[in-house]
Amino acid sequence: QVQLVESGGELVQAGGSLRLSCAASGRTVSGYVMGWFRQAPGKEREFAAAISRNGGNTNYADSVKGRFTISRDNAKNTVYLQMNSLKPEDTAVYYCAAKGFFTSGYVFRRADDYDYWGQGTQVTVSS
Repeated sequence: QVQLVESGGELVQAGGSLRLSCAASGRTVSGYVMGWFRQAPGKEREFAAAISRNGGNTNYADSVKGRFTISRDNAKNTVYLQMNSLKPEDTAVYYCAAKGFFTSGYVFRRADDYDYWGQGTQVTVSS
């Protein structure tokens, strides 16, 4: 099993930036496709970004494309989500997720595809 702990969420003004981190333990994260999802109050959890095992392939929701960047440092067992030009509608709890997958290069966008989840970190963007 892999345990995931998110950090970096806080209150920020619109137009600002944050970098979220997801630290993995228990297993090396290099064997996992990693994703970031978010859930706003009263809404379903939605996909934000995903990165393949080797970092060579990334995928983003249209709502964050061009503003968010997902990256990973397998040596540090950590995945990041750099968020720029934040908007009030980005306010949500952000979750890190991991999916064990044998082949490099693949990413997944559906929450049901992921095996492990962190507890989430709150991001609040004020207008």
